[in-house]
Amino acid sequence: MLEFSDYFEVRSRRIVFPSIGPGTSVACSIPLEKSLNIVESLVASHLFTCIFAQLNSMDSLDETITENKRKGSKEKNETLELETWSDLPTELLELIFSQLTLDDNVRASMVCKRWNSAAISVRVVNKSPWLMYFPKFGNLYEFYDPSQRKTHSLELPELNGSRVCYTKDGWLLLYRPKSHRVFFFNPFTRKVIKLPKFELTYQIVAFSCAPTSSDCILFTVKHISPTIVAISTCHAGATKWVTVNYQNRLPFVSSIWNKLVFCNGLFYCLSLTGWLGVFDPLERTWNVLSVPPPKCPENFFAKNWWKGKFMAEHDGDLLVINTCSSENPIVFKLDQEKMVWEEMQSLEGVTLFVSFLSSHSRTDLLGIQRNSVYFSKVRFYGRRCILYSLNDSRYYPRKQCYDWGEQNPFENIWIEPPKDFSSFS
Repeated sequence: MLEFSDYFEVRSRRIVFPSIGPGTSVACSIPLEKSLNIVESLVASHLFTCIFAQLNSMDSLDETITENKRKGSKEKNETLELETWSDLPTELLELIFSQLTLDDNVRASMVCKRWNSAAISVRVVNKSPWLMYFPKFGNLYEFYDPSQRKTHSLELPELNGSRVCYTKDGWLLLYRPKSHRVFFFNPFTRKVIKLPKFELTYQIVAFSCAPTSSDCILFTVKHISPTIVAISTCHAGATKWVTVNYQNRLPFVSSIWNKLVFCNGLFYCLSLTGWLGVFDPLERTWNVLSVPPPKCPENFFAKNWWKGKFMAEHDGDLLVINTCSSENPIVFKLDQEKMVWEEMQSLEGVTLFVSFLSSHSRTDLLGIQRNSVYFSKVRFYGRRCILYSLNDSRYYPRKQCYDWGEQNPFENIWIEPPKDFSSFS
């Protein structure tokens, strides 16, 4: 594959850039050394998005030019500019397009056939998580794909007698109450990783990454008193769980309504009353942050208001979603400098998939609404997942306000899908 310098050597150490402003029409020739810096800056700052917009709108310039002579000159220069851009080698186009977001990549692909081919060749489309359902009876498990609105089924007798605790990186963490057996299971590869026995009463358990990694750590916190919690940790290959009691600097009530997230190397635990505890697995320290819980309207404080909360992380940010059956959800982000929860009016292109036990965030998805929260409920015989759009400030489908605190916490969970779907019915 050609690098920047390979291409410019062929061009006699000079490159011609087209004008990109509507008020200019003369291309400029720039020495190689400066050209390299300019191209790299364009890639880094995504200014090519602006260029794409200009190229796509060039046909509209004709309507604003009234003088025939000037119009003809303008069209000629624009044609030359397009030819200059079309001279860029495929390798350089692919390098540029690989730096773009999915939306910008799609826009670039509509400029011309060459750009379409180059953009598609490096286009990265993420996969939305699937909603996995746990049956009350039998071993048939269903997986709902919200992007395709399709349900897949798998027979998983390995899960008989177990309940789900958490999911991450395509792995399930499960618990068998009768035997106190804790184990990892990948439903798509059928691989099982056993863990030491541990009695879980009402605790919620989380893990940091796939259990195939040596960095994988399991974490759970149990309420002892308003000022004391017991934190237990474990890892794949361990012979026992390690439990240590910690003093709370602030009152922290731990329960089954806790929300656990691993973010920036730390385990965050949101209590049922909205206080945030932090556990550092390396330093083995526990701290309840002096951050007041997210503020909600008074009408949120109704029956089961503490149950309808969800927590997720995205690119190092902690997000909390508060819901109320009669009101629109409210999304908060933790400002880690000011240590306050700030209400978000937009998710900035992110889509959240929330369920009682674990939640996920995604970008660059096809067939999925951006700036939305997808809940773990499917309506209309599997044809529509209930979601809330921050752009439109409404639920889809309409009139689907739901008391998420009343949902069975072990009924379903979002899980990362397999790379290959061919073996699914």
